[in-house]
Amino acid sequence: MPTYISMLRGINVGGHKTIKMEQLRKSFGELGFEQVKTYIQSGNVVFRGAKLSTQALSRKIEAKILGDFGFSVSVISRTQDEMERTIQNNPFLKERGIDQTKLHVTFLSEAPAPSAFQKMQVLIAAPDQSRCVGREIYFYLPNGVSQSSLWKMPWERTLSVVTTMRNWKTVNSIYQMCLDCE
Repeated sequence: MPTYISMLRGINVGGHKTIKMEQLRKSFGELGFEQVKTYIQSGNVVFRGAKLSTQALSRKIEAKILGDFGFSVSVISRTQDEMERTIQNNPFLKERGIDQTKLHVTFLSEAPAPSAFQKMQVLIAAPDQSRCVGREIYFYLPNGVSQSSLWKMPWERTLSVVTTMRNWKTVNSIYQMCLDCE
């Protein structure tokens, strides 16, 4: 059985779309998934399940959340191997002087059109940096997210795909949870 990661967008933020992790794990279990674990309250779920495309998996989970909790949530899923490649492919890890605590990854439902990514790039101002690799956008935000050029900008809308961002520590922690499922 493969190991998957599903990341829910926008839950438990400011008292909106509240889901207790215990209830979320129960919902995943009712879908037939095994070894369901969550990481922090922002909707990171690691689990094992039957082989399925990550897009079909996300749709299945979105429908279950709507049925169980009464609101829609976008879900982006990756396999364990895809998460490993996400970590290995971070272009900022090859650069000198990068503070890894300032790295973030935005996971995309699909690769953005090059023109959409260019529109997003226009919104980013130094010292912030971004690189798009497939279905991930890597950010280096040396002053933090809330002090970045992205804060309060509709940058995600320019991509025309579903997005959810995680900091580098979270990305590595949920990947380690995958390894612990083996």
